[in-house]
Amino acid sequence: MTAERRLQELGIALPPPPQPIGNYVPFRIGGPLLFLSGVGPRLPDGGIRTGKVGAEVDVAAARDHARLCGLNLLTNMRTALGSLDRVDTVLKVLGMVNAVPSFTEHPKVIDGCTDLFVEIFGEGGRPARSAVGMGSLPRNISVEIEAVVLIRS
Repeated sequence: MTAERRLQELGIALPPPPQPIGNYVPFRIGGPLLFLSGVGPRLPDGGIRTGKVGAEVDVAAARDHARLCGLNLLTNMRTALGSLDRVDTVLKVLGMVNAVPSFTEHPKVIDGCTDLFVEIFGEGGRPARSAVGMGSLPRNISVEIEAVVLIRS
């Protein structure tokens, strides 16, 4: 089953492409690789999810925020490639969690994004991954995630 068909089957509608906040582009293609800039948990209406994980944001909510990041990354993949069916493999994900210093559940948070990728791409969506804590993130977003994708030849 194709990735685009899988989205339809799951009833997932992708949000509109996020606009960069600053002097950068949302993606770059280099050879067979698609490099995706970090995205936050932006809602389809443009609102964002904010807060410190481990304080005002719990793990379950932060996981949902990471899924929103994943949806925004899927939008950028589709924008860059014309179709998610051109994604061969999600090679690498870097997940950053705006967390209190004592927080230790970063992998559970970033699973919200990578679980979505596996739902859409199967084993090709299971990336190498880093899940790290940050003292702060832009606009106080709770999560930011970037990815590197292998483009189907």
